[in-house]
Amino acid sequence: MATILERLDARIGLDDTERMLLDNVRAVANEVIAGNAEHIDRSGEFPWESVRALNELGLNGIFIPEEYGGSPLSYRCYLACVREISRACASTGIIWATNFHAIKPLVEFGNDEQKARLLPRIAGGGLASLAITEPGAGSDATGMKTRFTGDGDHIVVDGGKTFITSGDVADLYLLFGKWDGIDGPKESISVLILEKGTPGLSVVRTEDKLGTRGSSTATIAFDGCRVPRANLIGKPGDGLAILFASLNKSRPSIAAHALGIARAAFEDASDYINQRRQSGRKIIEFQGIQFLLADLAAELLLCESFLWRLAGEIDAGLKDYGVEASVLKLRSTDLAMRLTTDAVQMLGGYGYCKDYRVERLMRDAKITQIWEGTNQIHRQLIGRSFLQK
Repeated sequence: MATILERLDARIGLDDTERMLLDNVRAVANEVIAGNAEHIDRSGEFPWESVRALNELGLNGIFIPEEYGGSPLSYRCYLACVREISRACASTGIIWATNFHAIKPLVEFGNDEQKARLLPRIAGGGLASLAITEPGAGSDATGMKTRFTGDGDHIVVDGGKTFITSGDVADLYLLFGKWDGIDGPKESISVLILEKGTPGLSVVRTEDKLGTRGSSTATIAFDGCRVPRANLIGKPGDGLAILFASLNKSRPSIAAHALGIARAAFEDASDYINQRRQSGRKIIEFQGIQFLLADLAAELLLCESFLWRLAGEIDAGLKDYGVEASVLKLRSTDLAMRLTTDAVQMLGGYGYCKDYRVERLMRDAKITQIWEGTNQIHRQLIGRSFLQK
């Protein structure tokens, strides 16, 4: 008999093409990506084999228009793929989802020449990176200090970014900075595409992290990088609007990533307590454990249901969903942290050992509460939305 979570999976709402793709993604996730997850967590190595396996499916193409080499599918299908990949390996889920986060603003706001020149590289399997955060500009992006200076047909870039996903391996960077000569911390924010190999671009270091250790997180520096003005998206000063649009689309993706981690932990814990016996009974037969499992399943069901509902509304053309995205990100990531912690508890001493992946899942879950706006920031955004003017 199917569980309530399995029944929800059957009602995500994908068409035949999307279901076939998701089946292929699930097969690759189970056969290749999951098998690599433990090794890359221990070693901190970038999961090139897993990325190549996704590229063999042409998976980047689902968010690239056909005229630039893609085969676009729904946002709902994209989120389903994020969840499925993250269920197998949180690091690989981050790497692939970041391609969407970084390149979608180019798809939506770039001109025809830019898209024709740059998008086929991503459709063909290239890696993209979203470069916003700086040491003094995290949740408050207006504090960034990276400087763009116009110089004829070029833009000179000086500054640096930190905590940049795929920052050491990306082919294209969606880079935010402030335009020299425009006053105002908000009004000056601009955005351009920086290409791999640009002179003056350097990787300062990569971080040794608690979790998602196979997804590289880099500090990068720009020392007089000369970028063609043709790589500027929109006009100088258009960056803040583009940034907000990007974050609104990426926050449900963070929720899907967190829910993939949470689902993996729930399944591992459920399997374990169905097999492990204490005092002559399966652990799941104890009422206290049943109550805990019920609460976790109920929250997982509600968060996933809201994920698919919001995805469907976005596919239908909903534009103003920033608060809903914050609610989804907040609740899904808090659940991932709680659920993975409870899964470790249910496995007892084994849960604390690296032989079982719930220990890794707990470490992987933590970052989801921190990035794309800390959950404290999201609580502030949600609460502020009720302020009467």
